[in-house]
Amino acid sequence: MRDLAALPKAHLHLHFTGSMRLETLIELASSAGARLPASFLEGDPLHVPADHRGWFRFQRAYDTARHLVVTEEIMRRIVLEAALDDAAEGSRRLEIQVDPTSYAPFVGGITPALEIILDAARQATILSGVEVAVIVAASRIRHPLDARTLARLAARYAGDEPGTVVGFGLSNDERAGQTSAWGPAFAIARRAGLASLPHGGELLGPEHVRDVVSALGPTRIGHGIRTSEDPGLLDAVVAAGVSLEVCPASNVCLGVYREPGDVPLRTLLEHGAQVALGADDPLLFQSRLVNQYEIARGLGLDDAALAELARGSIRASLASPSSKQAWLAQVDAWLAADA
Repeated sequence: MRDLAALPKAHLHLHFTGSMRLETLIELASSAGARLPASFLEGDPLHVPADHRGWFRFQRAYDTARHLVVTEEIMRRIVLEAALDDAAEGSRRLEIQVDPTSYAPFVGGITPALEIILDAARQATILSGVEVAVIVAASRIRHPLDARTLARLAARYAGDEPGTVVGFGLSNDERAGQTSAWGPAFAIARRAGLASLPHGGELLGPEHVRDVVSALGPTRIGHGIRTSEDPGLLDAVVAAGVSLEVCPASNVCLGVYREPGDVPLRTLLEHGAQVALGADDPLLFQSRLVNQYEIARGLGLDDAALAELARGSIRASLASPSSKQAWLAQVDAWLAADA
């Protein structure tokens, strides 16, 4: 078996605060005189049931970390450390997702917050060797008008280079609100050339995926794992060229599946889905990018299939064609080398 950390890949589903190193969180809490739950201090992965109570517990843990991100220096540190961690795991491209609203009060507004993250992404690209681009994400638990404000902000910084905004997302509890209410925000983003990257199909099933596809016109779907429950829908998603950002450890930690062996990754691949594995929130789930490929290996995928997963992540990324071509060649070299 070949070294999965050496396998070139792209990381397309990683949340800003959720990417934080555990040791960084503990250091920030110590400096602020804040108490952390025992689960953080012990490095235990969060496990919750897939219901409203479970999501509340997940959100409370996430907010514990987010409330410690109160300076520009901390924001820059999170981006750089995420890129360095990705570099150590063979990632060539990181598309990190952030809602600048949460950090705006500490740096003078949502515009400075986004500008700080974009500048940090440019610096991290140089220092880590990983191309770092940004996805601006609205939250389902806020009013859809807030999403339009964020879409207009994202549009101002739209680009296709590292350190620019490459997509617009929608995250938080899938069960909140009517998906169509966010359609106007996504229309603003698409007119600016941004990719449509909403979450869907993790906590809710195929019907929610249908809503996301029809209302938001996704380029990729964050998670989308439960598309596997409707073969006809899955075939339609594949035919439409929509990629899926699958996060196996997250699926288990959030109670969608009982154990990694239950994650229907093979079903998606058998229907021809283009899949990009992602870590989602490694701070909470204590599972990084390579761990997702290890889970896939545990599901019976051999090195050729794992290489194809890595190719899928690269093809689904919003990197330049020249970068993709170079990385795909590196995947071929990884597979051609002796195990």
